[in-house]
Amino acid sequence: MNVNESAENYLETILMLSKEKPVVRAVDIAEGLGFKKSSVSVAMKNLREKDHIYVTREGFIYLTESGKSIAEMIFERHELLSSYLVRLGVDEKVAAEDACRIEHVISQESFEAIKNHVNNNEKDFL
Repeated sequence: MNVNESAENYLETILMLSKEKPVVRAVDIAEGLGFKKSSVSVAMKNLREKDHIYVTREGFIYLTESGKSIAEMIFERHELLSSYLVRLGVDEKVAAEDACRIEHVISQESFEAIKNHVNNNEKDFL
């Protein structure tokens, strides 16, 4: 499951958009990320070649099992890290931006340790 940060961001965006919209199109991704549609088209081609997405004839984009797995992992990291930073007193916008950077470089081992710490100390934040 070795993908770069850019691919992870695209997959996470597709996941989030698929929760909001009945179908996801390249234009939705471009709009969501603030990118040009041509840049998104290149990225979709790469993700399709790596079998992380499939695209219908109508241009609807869906995550494959591998794509969904990566997207869910990144989304979980983002949500947990962002909320944890906010609970520590970090401004919401700053926490979201920092979580977005951290989520791509943190090891699975370190993330699991943080996740266990948060879950075991939940009462300290209530």
